[in-house]
Amino acid sequence: MSISERYRDIVTNIDSFLDQSRESAAVAKETRQVEKALATLRELAESVGEIPRIRLENELTPVLLKAHSQLDRARLLCEEGGAEDAGAAIWELEQQIYRLLNDL
Repeated sequence: MSISERYRDIVTNIDSFLDQSRESAAVAKETRQVEKALATLRELAESVGEIPRIRLENELTPVLLKAHSQLDRARLLCEEGGAEDAGAAIWELEQQIYRLLNDL
């Protein structure tokens, strides 16, 4: 699977997580953090396949790190609020970003 496909999969997975969390609970601080992460990643979702391989690391790393940080804040808020299941799901999303960063 290419970097751009994996990037788009992460965007899709975060969007799916948000859909599920909106159905199960009211909008809270952690959901807003996840929405921010999704917005950050969506900026490049369409054009990620057009970025030359040599520039992928320089262009994607800051975006991925920012989204990872926002997801980490959301996970911590979930864990503090007692929502361990949501925290675990966010942790999996963070791990997807981390693995992509390692492959860059």
